[in-house]
Amino acid sequence: MSSEPSMEQLLEALAAQVPSKSAEIEGLKTWKQDLERLFQFLGDRRVLIAVMEPGTFAIRYGNAAFCRLAGWEGTPLVTQSNNGWFAEAGISLLELFEDGDVKMAEQLYRRHLLHWVFKQFYQIDLDSLRLLDEPLTASMKNPKHREPKFIEFWLGSEQLKITRIDSKIDEFADVRLKLMPLAELEAWLMQPNQLANLADRLNLDNYLVEGLLLLEGVDVTVQEQIRRLTQLLIDRNSMLRPDKFERIDRCLRSLFHADGTLLLRPDGEQAQLLVAKDDQNLQPIVYSMQSLEASHFFKATAANQVWNVPDLRRECETECDRALRKMGTRSMLLVPLAVKSVTREGCGLRILGVVGLLCDRPNQFNNIDAQHAQELIPAFIAALRQAMQQRFTNIHNIHPAVEWRFAQEAERRSWGLPPETIVFAEVHPLYGISDIRGSSDERNRAIQTDLLEQFRLGLAIADAVCQTQTTHLGEQMRLDLLDYIEHLKEKVTVDMEVRAAEYLNERLEVYFDYFVQCGPTVLVAVEAYRAACDNEHNCVYSDRTRYDQMLNLIGTKLQEIWARWQEKMQQIIPHYCDIECTDGIDHMIYVGKSIDPKFSPFHLHSLRYEQLRAICDCARTVFRLQAECQINMELAHLVLVQNTTIDIFHNENTEKMFDVKGTRDIRYELVKKRIEKAVDQDAKQRITQSGMLTVVYSTEDEWEEYQQYLRYLSREGWVEAKVQTGMVESLQGVSGLKFARVRILPDTKSLAEYREVTVVTE
Repeated sequence: MSSEPSMEQLLEALAAQVPSKSAEIEGLKTWKQDLERLFQFLGDRRVLIAVMEPGTFAIRYGNAAFCRLAGWEGTPLVTQSNNGWFAEAGISLLELFEDGDVKMAEQLYRRHLLHWVFKQFYQIDLDSLRLLDEPLTASMKNPKHREPKFIEFWLGSEQLKITRIDSKIDEFADVRLKLMPLAELEAWLMQPNQLANLADRLNLDNYLVEGLLLLEGVDVTVQEQIRRLTQLLIDRNSMLRPDKFERIDRCLRSLFHADGTLLLRPDGEQAQLLVAKDDQNLQPIVYSMQSLEASHFFKATAANQVWNVPDLRRECETECDRALRKMGTRSMLLVPLAVKSVTREGCGLRILGVVGLLCDRPNQFNNIDAQHAQELIPAFIAALRQAMQQRFTNIHNIHPAVEWRFAQEAERRSWGLPPETIVFAEVHPLYGISDIRGSSDERNRAIQTDLLEQFRLGLAIADAVCQTQTTHLGEQMRLDLLDYIEHLKEKVTVDMEVRAAEYLNERLEVYFDYFVQCGPTVLVAVEAYRAACDNEHNCVYSDRTRYDQMLNLIGTKLQEIWARWQEKMQQIIPHYCDIECTDGIDHMIYVGKSIDPKFSPFHLHSLRYEQLRAICDCARTVFRLQAECQINMELAHLVLVQNTTIDIFHNENTEKMFDVKGTRDIRYELVKKRIEKAVDQDAKQRITQSGMLTVVYSTEDEWEEYQQYLRYLSREGWVEAKVQTGMVESLQGVSGLKFARVRILPDTKSLAEYREVTVVTE
């Protein structure tokens, strides 16, 4: 005869230990026979059963499957009966849940109570709303597992007895539930969050709830892991981002009990292999497609099905397979990601990539793993397609006017179609420059001033040393510094900036530790030198700082001006605009039907005129900065005109967004590069002049159009009416260009307001 206690003995023992729970025990006795038969029938099955106290969720009984999932098996928390189920006293179900799921479980319990309160006290039957059928998925802690388990469970509340302690307290008096017609009541209850709000109204302190709750559930850990991994894969971030790839790797390892993850992505004649193993992301490895032909990857893609490699050591024919084996991999589960591809030859499959699970043990993966991997294929395809889209569209900061074409091409590629070059045919180019005149000379002057100051400070140190002591080496050092100062007065170049700094460091500063011991006058001279050089450049940098500040101020203001004008110009018609800031600002605009089908000649002419107005506004900004004495630099402005269209394409092999497409269009690019330093054929002077706008053109039609624009600008007060014209001296490979030049007028109203403010301030 078994020495294990019977169900009856367990119930009596529990009643003796917890007298206050006698009512619950009596209630449970009425379930005894049904529970005993049920638990005997379930035996070691996967269905989870637990019996709990209402309100506290204290677990009184749980079957073997439930206790195993909770990690109680083999612990003092449970006692096994001869019916194969467990008894436990005290621990609440809520203690087993992760924090975020506790509140949901309490809300589910409240909805059950709401059902019975409505039925018992208001004679309202909510069976049609199926409140008691609603399940909850929760994460359940288990001390024997590093990661939580997930259960889906239902509550059985039919055995509860609910008594209202104070019958005068009615939480729903204002709703007048009994007066509502049934159809109206059901419609009202089905409104979003209505039932949850009503359940929250329940004053639980005013109810005596007796009896026991039944929990019925199933372990859905695998299904929940697959669901969460699917959500992770299809969110907006690329799966190729290191942080996301690492999270995907962790999820896959947990789901498949794997040691690592790989992703193989074909790219033309090559394939890139990403491997995450041993808690680190290894550097991508590139293989030729030809070298992979005998690999397990090709076998998986050829079969287009989840491919199990039980033992890599038995079949290790390619360089890639051998590399994985060298990492310690023994078994793999490969998941090919294929999409339908339509070509001229017909329909077929195109492989986007292969996902692989790696394990250091042989024979790790089975048919269940293959089924789970099969479920994840759509999510992996979506994630890889999205990654390919983002990889293509994030190559550059794509201008909104052409973003649609890049998105279109990214979509094509995400379906596995071969790449197509992005081309915008027959676009009109508008090019302009606002160039700081003599910026290199100005910088050289700043370099010269700073170096002379630093050498004079160095000479003061040498003088002080020679006055303090007789030193022939010190005297020669002093003479060298005098010679260097004379050379610096004559001319300074950028390379001299570097050489002079090295000279002072190696011939003077190296002795400072000794010099400071030579006397107080030397110490004062060294400290003065060090104080002047106490900055991030470790040298005298005052004039160069002012130069850099002026350059930055001009660049910032010009960018602000162009940003404002671009908002207005884009409203005329969407067009591509690229702006670069160096010593000034230059812009490249492309507009045409291939960018926006609404394009017309009026849009082109409007943009050309606005381009000139924007440049004049840039010039006026510089005039204002000069009047405020913030800069002493001047700008020259130029616009290059071309009536004939060009074709541009996105070159993925360069940093530029667009290159010109044909030989016919290269001439325009040559002119762009060389026109800035072009010379007047007669006067032999630069065609660009400070404070003036120069228009360069080729044909009479172009001149007639821009002559009209210059007249409009003069009428608006942007430029003088007088126009200077001439021929451009032949450039290398380019001849026959002409120019027209006008002086840009300052904004007299703005300058007058500034002068008034200045006078008042003074």
